[in-house]
Amino acid sequence: MLRMSELAMNPNRKVTTVCYGKKQEWDDREEASAYFLEAMMNSDGAEHDRYSGIYIQLQNGLSYCTDEDDEEDES
Repeated sequence: MLRMSELAMNPNRKVTTVCYGKKQEWDDREEASAYFLEAMMNSDGAEHDRYSGIYIQLQNGLSYCTDEDDEEDES
């Protein structure tokens, strides 16, 4: 049996988010999750999608969460 669940939250409480180009560093992952959950629930359309994307990244334990798409070079 595993000692730690693979779905366990990242033990590092600090997280950095980028939303609408604004970078914010959080000392508490729970606070960031609560902020983006509330923002997601109070929005719709593309704005809802941005907030939900960051919220999902936070829930997956990432330490850098962004609403920006990864741009791939097609060269």
